[in-house]
Amino acid sequence: MQMSLKHKITSMYVDQPVQELEPDCWPPNQSLDLYQSCSDDGSNGVHHSVQNLEQYCTLESLSGMQNSSSTASFSPNGSPVSQPNYSYPSDLHHYPDNTSGSPVSGSCVTDNEHDLRHMIRQLETALLGTESENFGIHAITASGGATGVSIEAGRWKYMMDQMIARGDLKELLCVCAKAIENNDMNTADCLMTQLRQMVSVSGEPIQRLGAYMLEGLVARLASSGSSIYKSLKCKEPASAELLSYMHILYEICPYFKFGYMSANGAIADAMKDENRVHIIDFQISQGGQWLTLIHALAARPGGPPSIRITGIDDPSSAYARGGGLQIVGQRLSKLAESCNVPFEFHAAAIYGTDVQPENLGIQPGEAIAVNFPMILHHMPDESVSTQNHRDRLLRMVKSLSPKVVTVMEQEANTNTAPFFPRFLETLNYYLAIFESIDVSLPREHKERINVEQHCLAREIVNIIACEGPERVERHEFMGKWRSRFIMAGFTPCPLSSFVNATIKALLQSYYDKYTLEEKDGVLYLGWMNRPIVTSCAWR
Repeated sequence: MQMSLKHKITSMYVDQPVQELEPDCWPPNQSLDLYQSCSDDGSNGVHHSVQNLEQYCTLESLSGMQNSSSTASFSPNGSPVSQPNYSYPSDLHHYPDNTSGSPVSGSCVTDNEHDLRHMIRQLETALLGTESENFGIHAITASGGATGVSIEAGRWKYMMDQMIARGDLKELLCVCAKAIENNDMNTADCLMTQLRQMVSVSGEPIQRLGAYMLEGLVARLASSGSSIYKSLKCKEPASAELLSYMHILYEICPYFKFGYMSANGAIADAMKDENRVHIIDFQISQGGQWLTLIHALAARPGGPPSIRITGIDDPSSAYARGGGLQIVGQRLSKLAESCNVPFEFHAAAIYGTDVQPENLGIQPGEAIAVNFPMILHHMPDESVSTQNHRDRLLRMVKSLSPKVVTVMEQEANTNTAPFFPRFLETLNYYLAIFESIDVSLPREHKERINVEQHCLAREIVNIIACEGPERVERHEFMGKWRSRFIMAGFTPCPLSSFVNATIKALLQSYYDKYTLEEKDGVLYLGWMNRPIVTSCAWR
């Protein structure tokens, strides 16, 4: 089944005209002298010139550098979110990804003794903890007559050469991020130059992810993350025969099907005795989730209920559908009519943060179901705004007295985590997703590049490059979501055994490394035991 699905998706797009990435989006290697950022007075070169940053751009960083004025975009009691205890050195060496690399040029070595000592301390701490003597680094100091500066320079170059010789792309990405966090731009410049030669949008999963992680680091320095995020919003391909990039991801990986199927099962179960059903979808997109539910309710014993769907979506998403929300309404209305289901569609082209009860068209006597499909993490919380739209929205939904509220979210911690732990979390989380894509689409597949760039890279760049309101992708672990829902007055509504069995059957048609676990009424879909997406219901 796995192979047939792969062949089906591959043949669907064969010989179709698609836009390819420029073959030379990674410029040829140049001397590291070009990237020397140490100033004459010995201070760290925090302020990079546009010329330095242009080397590393893989998406659209330059749009942010050419326009220096950044464009702003996007817990119950204000208590801080507890963070996991990250162990940096062990994280670096846990997954050895062997990617070849060449030794760094000696031009990375600065003449300033203070800078050298600072760089060496950072690298020794990051790579070795306090056991730097085990690396044999101090043997460099044994040669007589060397000045303090040359000794430090030798130690620095030795460490860089050792790190690059190991060819561990994941390690280099992490050390580069750590250097940026510490404003150590000499180290960051050198590592970015080396990383540029090691990543590839058509390589192994870590190489492909590394390309976008590096882009995020470049965008962070250039303050261009917000513009990249907006420009990469998933669009319909030019050819009418092609599915959208998001739909391709929907077909090759079970993440969205898993969420839609569990949400629909919870809604159908909650509405089994209701005659008037009102579904409020906080991200209707193209409305594909509701096709199967309309079919299911049409076959309900005793006849179907009347269904009304309020579709919420931000106004800027219209181009991804080829028009406004009325297109979704027409599509769903046509299906409902063919199934003899009384149907009404209410369009609400409004941002989720702006939704008020009067936007929802609530009518007396209808049973309400609310659907949050991977959208709550886009709502700013108390760490971003005093308005705390994340919790305000949950309290507002609770005031509607819904029969059921369904939630699908990504199981990651990128909301309040500081930059470097957030970088590590992003690296490990998205590497699992890239690996799962790798077993479904060939690496040379043209559409795979578009899927990863438009559906995943934009999130990665936003998480790494942006802060404050501009950082829209703010995922939380299910434990935190549980606390928010309980404080808003909700109680858990475990999914039925029938829904669980249906999802298990779904996974049998995918690669056997997908895992499914139920814990405390929540379903966790993962890749090789790494949770990726969660699904749950509340009332």
